[in-house]
Amino acid sequence: MTNENNMEKRNSKKTKHKLFKPRKKKGVEEDSAIQYLQSQYDKIIPEDIKSFKDLPLSQKTLRGLKDNNYIAPTDIQRQAIGYALQGKDILGAAKTGSGKTLAFLIPILEILFCKKWTRLDGVGAIVISPTRELAYQIYETLRKIGHFHDFSAGLIIGGQNLKFEKKRMDQINILICSPGRLLQHMDENPLFDCSNLQMLVLDEADRCLDMGFETAMNAIIENLPPKRQTLLFSATQTKSVKDLARLSLSFPTYVAPHEQADTVTPESLQQSFIVCEIDEKLGILWSFIKNHLKQKVLVFMATCKQVKYTYELFCKLRPGVSLLALYGTLHQEKRERIYQEFCRKSNVVLFATDLASRGLDFPRVNWVIQYDCPENVETYIHRAGRTARGVFGKGEGLLMLLPTEERIVEDLNNSKIPINKISVDPSKIMSPQRKIEALLSDNTDLKQTAQRAFVSYLKSVFLMKNKDIFNVHCLDTDAYAKSLGLIIPPRIRFLQNIQKNKALHDNLKQTENAFMIEKLKLKPGNDTPASDTEDKIDLGKPKVVSNKKEVHTLSFYNDADSDEDDFLYVKKKDVDIEPVSIVDVKPSKKKKPITKAAVAKKILKKKIKVNTTIKFTDDGEAIDDEKKDVKSELAKQFENEDVGGIDIEKAKEVLQEEDKFDKMRFREKVKAKHKEQKRKLKSNKKEDGEKDDFGTETESDGPDLSWLPDPDKVYEPKHDSDSKILSSQSEDDSLSSPSEDEKYHRPTKRKLMESKGIVQESVIPRKVRKLEDISASLSVSEAELLAMQLLKAKK
Repeated sequence: MTNENNMEKRNSKKTKHKLFKPRKKKGVEEDSAIQYLQSQYDKIIPEDIKSFKDLPLSQKTLRGLKDNNYIAPTDIQRQAIGYALQGKDILGAAKTGSGKTLAFLIPILEILFCKKWTRLDGVGAIVISPTRELAYQIYETLRKIGHFHDFSAGLIIGGQNLKFEKKRMDQINILICSPGRLLQHMDENPLFDCSNLQMLVLDEADRCLDMGFETAMNAIIENLPPKRQTLLFSATQTKSVKDLARLSLSFPTYVAPHEQADTVTPESLQQSFIVCEIDEKLGILWSFIKNHLKQKVLVFMATCKQVKYTYELFCKLRPGVSLLALYGTLHQEKRERIYQEFCRKSNVVLFATDLASRGLDFPRVNWVIQYDCPENVETYIHRAGRTARGVFGKGEGLLMLLPTEERIVEDLNNSKIPINKISVDPSKIMSPQRKIEALLSDNTDLKQTAQRAFVSYLKSVFLMKNKDIFNVHCLDTDAYAKSLGLIIPPRIRFLQNIQKNKALHDNLKQTENAFMIEKLKLKPGNDTPASDTEDKIDLGKPKVVSNKKEVHTLSFYNDADSDEDDFLYVKKKDVDIEPVSIVDVKPSKKKKPITKAAVAKKILKKKIKVNTTIKFTDDGEAIDDEKKDVKSELAKQFENEDVGGIDIEKAKEVLQEEDKFDKMRFREKVKAKHKEQKRKLKSNKKEDGEKDDFGTETESDGPDLSWLPDPDKVYEPKHDSDSKILSSQSEDDSLSSPSEDEKYHRPTKRKLMESKGIVQESVIPRKVRKLEDISASLSVSEAELLAMQLLKAKK
């Protein structure tokens, strides 16, 4: 009993300590820990930091880093975290895969922790990334290292449920978003409030501040409070004063640990390039994939339509490895699924646009192939940086160039990017040209995708800024179309339109110059010859010097009588004639192409019935279609109502009522069909009925006995009266011809006797005997007669 009492006392003591003392202790400890951490911020020396424990970080952050195996900070993390904790604006530039994400996520967590940020305080930090995939990756990293903190974080990107995001926007502390969706919430969501914002982070800042996001970023920055801390991170950092002024950065700290390095790209990345013709590229890519089936490959292409076509084509060719495609026009859920699948698998090929070139951390990528030439050096750096990531990461990069694009190699070498030229072994190239052509001939959808890929690639080349490297007129379009499997190259309409506009502009310029020449000729006191005035006006063409001597010709016509001279002769020299400038006369604008929706609206206004077929009889009368006739009263009321739009619920009710009449009509049709089939079967049976033993057509007509001998002659009469009857019958037969009924229906013996007035004394009914019994009872002469009649009947 004493032991049990002691245990109860101990338990009661423990519960008392849990209820009261820890709460007071926790608040006091947090305050003291925060004061200690803030006092250590100014004492950070980046060179002395060997692990994250050496930095003044909270225990919650350290536990999150340790659980995810983040132990030693990288160069950019050592320098950037210290300056960010001190409250300075930062411009961070480092190589790809150097850990820039943690360099801004750790300061966000620590600053909000030191300020005791709660859900009631609203948005404390905003991280903006140019792509949805990169925003998703940052969000996942934040969840890993910050799950011990009490902050709420939200991923705000396009393609997600907007209503779901709107309801929770006032409870989020850390926003990770893309520019478009953030601006949409700023404009439309009344719950969004960023007046207490402490920190703004732009990941891949040079891309966020690019022309594509310029309007969105300007609008976002205007809505943010001016007093905030701003961090910019990228592998190719912007130093433009204009961009920095837009973000209200006055004296930012520039952190670039790899600026003095020998190479801009990671040292463990082996880079090479090949030069090939445009029609050889697809065959080389196919051969490369077939020879690297056990590796993880990332292929970059210029446009979405190229990625889509190559993915669908290679899926049908079946190289023997998993294939994936990532591009902008896919649905967001599918994009996330493809991203996760590529991260998870080890032997896979991913075809992607530049969407996947910024910031994405794909693990263990062996090869990065740049199928199309990058726009500039920065694009090349970001593409190649998807491999050889981290401290111990290794990888290889291959750049495929056309002969006209080889000039970009000089720019790469000038930017401290070591790249070597290699050649392709012709014996290992496997060209699937015939298979591709066969696939496209069978599959029209794939053929249309190939045509779109062809045109989109030419457009991308045409829109490139550097015309010394990218010249669409130097491309062999016929050979490129053939390599895609297209026997006939598609029309390149945008190039044809550009050439037409250029020709029109040249013609306008020539006519304007001709008017200027004429004006100089017509001016009074102009002694200069016409040839000199033409030389003075720049026609934009090189002068052609002729070596021929002028030949003087004699005129045989009288100048006074010539009407041609009067036609060009100017009588009034005091009038200045100013020609109308052709450039000012704007050609009439082409009408916009009418869309299908606009055509449909016009037809609805005119009440024209489209796609209606009317059937006529031979006499020219229209046949009413029962299907289109409305039977139910509800449907008739619905048709007569003149109301704009369609009431869906009422339309459903009308359809249900009409379905009843349709079912009745269908049953009647089925019954009529069955009746017709039965009638046809009966008629066929009558025509093609089986014949019986006697050669009759049907059983209903009875046997044809006209060919049989007379039974009165065959059977011997037992009485004299019988003989008299027979003799009288034969005489009457010879005298009188049989009637029509008698021809087909022979009368019985009783009827014959009654017709002659002979009374039969005793007629014994006999059964009809068989043919064998008849022949047995006949005599020899009678049997011969029977046989002769049978032969005649057969003939």
